[in-house]
Amino acid sequence: MAKLSANYEAVYILRPDLGEEATAAMVAKFRALVEEKATLSEVDEWGKRHLAYPIQDLNEGYYVLMTFSAAPEFPRELDRIFRITDGVMRSMIVCKDE
Repeated sequence: MAKLSANYEAVYILRPDLGEEATAAMVAKFRALVEEKATLSEVDEWGKRHLAYPIQDLNEGYYVLMTFSAAPEFPRELDRIFRITDGVMRSMIVCKDE
């Protein structure tokens, strides 16, 4: 029997040179997307942090953690959107139920 929904965590890193307004707009965009397609539990903005290694010649990034439950198809779509969005340096989505 297929799962109807599962619990997920998504961490994404935004470029630190976006500015406060652009960063807030991007966080709001992803929050709205998750709220539209899934049940959002929490959005935790960690803020600017030093990266373990340089990404795109940058040593800092703005970290955001989202916790949500969704159907198994949605995380693939969210990952695709993270990959094509300018300003997102890295992202990772993990299923917490496994």
